Amino acid sequence: MPEIFQYGFMVRALAAGLMIGTIAPTIGVFLVLRRLSLIADTLAHVALAGVALALLTGIHPVAGALGVALLGAVGVERLRVSGRLYGDAALAIFLSGGLALAVVLIGLSGGFSVDVFSYLFGSITVVQPRDLWVILVLGMVVLGTVALLYKELFAITFDEEAARVQGVPVDNLNLLVTVLVATTVVVAMRVVGVLLTSALVVIPAATSLRLARNFRGALLIAVLAALTSVVAGIVLSFYLNIAAGGAIVACAILLFAASAPLVRRP
Repeated sequence: MPEIFQYGFMVRALAAGLMIGTIAPTIGVFLVLRRLSLIADTLAHVALAGVALALLTGIHPVAGALGVALLGAVGVERLRVSGRLYGDAALAIFLSGGLALAVVLIGLSGGFSVDVFSYLFGSITVVQPRDLWVILVLGMVVLGTVALLYKELFAITFDEEAARVQGVPVDNLNLLVTVLVATTVVVAMRVVGVLLTSALVVIPAATSLRLARNFRGALLIAVLAALTSVVAGIVLSFYLNIAAGGAIVACAILLFAASAPLVRRP
């Protein structure tokens, strides 16, 4: 048996990573195709404010992050579709506001601590069985929703106006997608950290869209790229004693770069 499997925390980290590597790129493909990749980064900063609030009030950080991220998702989408601001301006406001609120709350709770850094950058040593169940439940919600509403999500991804004419509830689905992104960010933060979750959502999806011939193929390649990055990153973090989150994202970027010679020509 490889040495890495002799440690319970590494087995839990790999299990969490495999689940996250399936969830994050699935929703990421929809975001990248709709040019809304910044939503993941925005909600990650909002979730950081939720973590800081949880540490200040004594509740579980995942609960705090999920609650604040969901509120942020609703706010982002309402502001974005109101027509009063361009979409990227609304995202920039929430991104800056979430980070500012997080800094203030972290200061009120006594400054940066080991707990804060573990949520900022991820920590494979702190993944507990309870975390695996949380990731599994929330992940099943995300994947189940995507599977159930696949046709509708496909429609609004490629032609939102045509979908609206056909009677698809576009505004409600846009809000649902943003909520799913918020949930995915919270799910992924235990392994890759709040500040790197958006990378795991976006980079494997971007890699797959360079290679895939159709949408289903893009979903499959994105998941495979994310799983490869997660496993390689966790193994490297174990043997090289480096941060798992950074190693995972670095592997994802290397895969993206390696896909360049394979890009299909029009």
